Amino acid sequence: MRLPQTLVTRTLAIALLALALVSCSKPEPPNISFAPYAKGYQTRMALAQVDYKYPIAPAELAKITPDYLATLDEEQIEQIYARLTAGPIPDGAFEGRILLPRGSSGKFRLSELVGGFAGTALHLKGLVIEEVGEVLWRGKVFFRDERVLRNRIEDLSLLKKAGLVDGEPKKMSYGGKETWLLFPAKLYCGQSLLDSRRESIIIDYLFTDEIAGYQENPDYLAGRRGLKVRDEIRMIRPGFYLGRAYLDRGFALNFTLYDKATDERARDNFVATGQVQEDCWPGTQKRGVAAVVAAKS
Repeated sequence: MRLPQTLVTRTLAIALLALALVSCSKPEPPNISFAPYAKGYQTRMALAQVDYKYPIAPAELAKITPDYLATLDEEQIEQIYARLTAGPIPDGAFEGRILLPRGSSGKFRLSELVGGFAGTALHLKGLVIEEVGEVLWRGKVFFRDERVLRNRIEDLSLLKKAGLVDGEPKKMSYGGKETWLLFPAKLYCGQSLLDSRRESIIIDYLFTDEIAGYQENPDYLAGRRGLKVRDEIRMIRPGFYLGRAYLDRGFALNFTLYDKATDERARDNFVATGQVQEDCWPGTQKRGVAAVVAAKS
């Protein structure tokens, strides 16, 4: 039995529409190559060689998303980080996201990461990394001219529950909205703990108590009497940064920072030229992306 032509046409149209919607909902992943490696550390290629042999074109950097990064394992994330430069020190508000690489459940407890910190670890027992991330990594505000960063906190309930907040911290106004801007840090260019060939942008909480507006509880938690947090970030593209967080120089986790307005404004020029403002030392090894752009022009 043959179906009426109108029904066939309608069915085909629905199928094509469904396919188009699925295609739109899944952005095209970047075409990025990685140096081969096995489980043993000695099998991993030197980062300088990764940078030289596997350059990433600006057009592929423009396709990277936090969801894509979450499909990678830690070695692949590190290989991407090593092929980036610091770019400009950010200014303004960025949305933050903890990045748990493939194979990591995230269900480990933060107290296991900081077990060597007397006193502090006791306060943190029972907090899983996702819960802490929702509070500490929700977003960051960069004050470029002051070389200071603050974390935008919208809910203090978790920290209060853990006994890490005394009283009611003062709120600050940012973007016309009253919010908690806590855990201040100093901003500067410095040596990457992963890749010393070029500098990263350092977010240093060690002397947080020296920054104007410091509030003892809970700000002490990130400083020299607490977790001794030190972040470093490099630019994937304007408005989008890949970061690494350290506790007392021990690697803890990856994260991303994103500003949609900057990304949309600067993306086309970055894809076409691969050029950005460099506030930090880019090193003596030319970044592989330059060769890709030159070959296309």
